[in-house]
Formats: sequence, C-alpha cells, structure tokens
Amino acid sequence: MKQIDENNQHRVFEYFGGICKGLECNPVQVGGSLDHVHILCTLSRKISQAKLLEEIKKESSKWIKTIDSKYQNFYWQNGYGIFSINPTEVDKVVEYIRNQEEHHKKRTFQDEYRAFLKKYNVEYDERYVKD
Repeated sequence: MKQIDENNQHRVFEYFGGICKGLECNPVQVGGSLDHVHILCTLSRKISQAKLLEEIKKESSKWIKTIDSKYQNFYWQNGYGIFSINPTEVDKVVEYIRNQEEHHKKRTFQDEYRAFLKKYNVEYDERYVKD
C-alpha cells in the first residue's frame, strides 16, 4: 500500500470500514501505515474469511483508483494474513492498530509479521512478505 499517501489514508481506512459494514462484519478498528492495513472486525456468519478479504481488496482497489489519477495503477499485493483474536484482547489489538506509525519506527511490519508467523508455527510463502 506504499502508493497511498498520508493525506488519503484516513479516507481509505473509512472506506474499508464501510465495506465491512456492508458485508455485516462490524468494523471495530481499521488502520495501518504506508505499506499495510489492519482491519479488526467481527466476521458475519454469512461470509467466509477468504470472501471478506476478496471483497475488501476488490472494492477498495476500484474505489482508490477514483480518488486521484495518480492511483490509476494501484493494486493490492497477492495474499493476506487473517487471524482470530481472543475477545479479551480486543482493547489491546485496537491500541496496536491505532499506533502503527509509531510502532513501525522500531520494527518493520515485515519483520514483525515474520516473527509472529514463526511464533505460532504458521507456514508462509516469503513472496508475500517482501520488504
């Protein structure tokens, strides 16, 4: 997502929340930094995780291209990460999402993501975690 400048980030995050609402997946917190997005939402019983991400990427990609001509070649990378959280951890995750810019001054998203995947023994393809 490095193509989306800081002036449009908030609009993009709001748009993601709207897509989630439209799919009956209540958005709790949406945020990120210049190179990635975090969406904390409930998952409707009417949609699979894969379909939710497919719709978010498809609809937001089409919309982003309408914001400004500089985004005409915008596309999302292949792949994504999606995780369940313990309901008792919601506040912690919300705070984590809100503080992305500050958080990633110390550690890149990619390094943090690799460490997370390794910690929980999740197999991954390095092509989708490129710096």
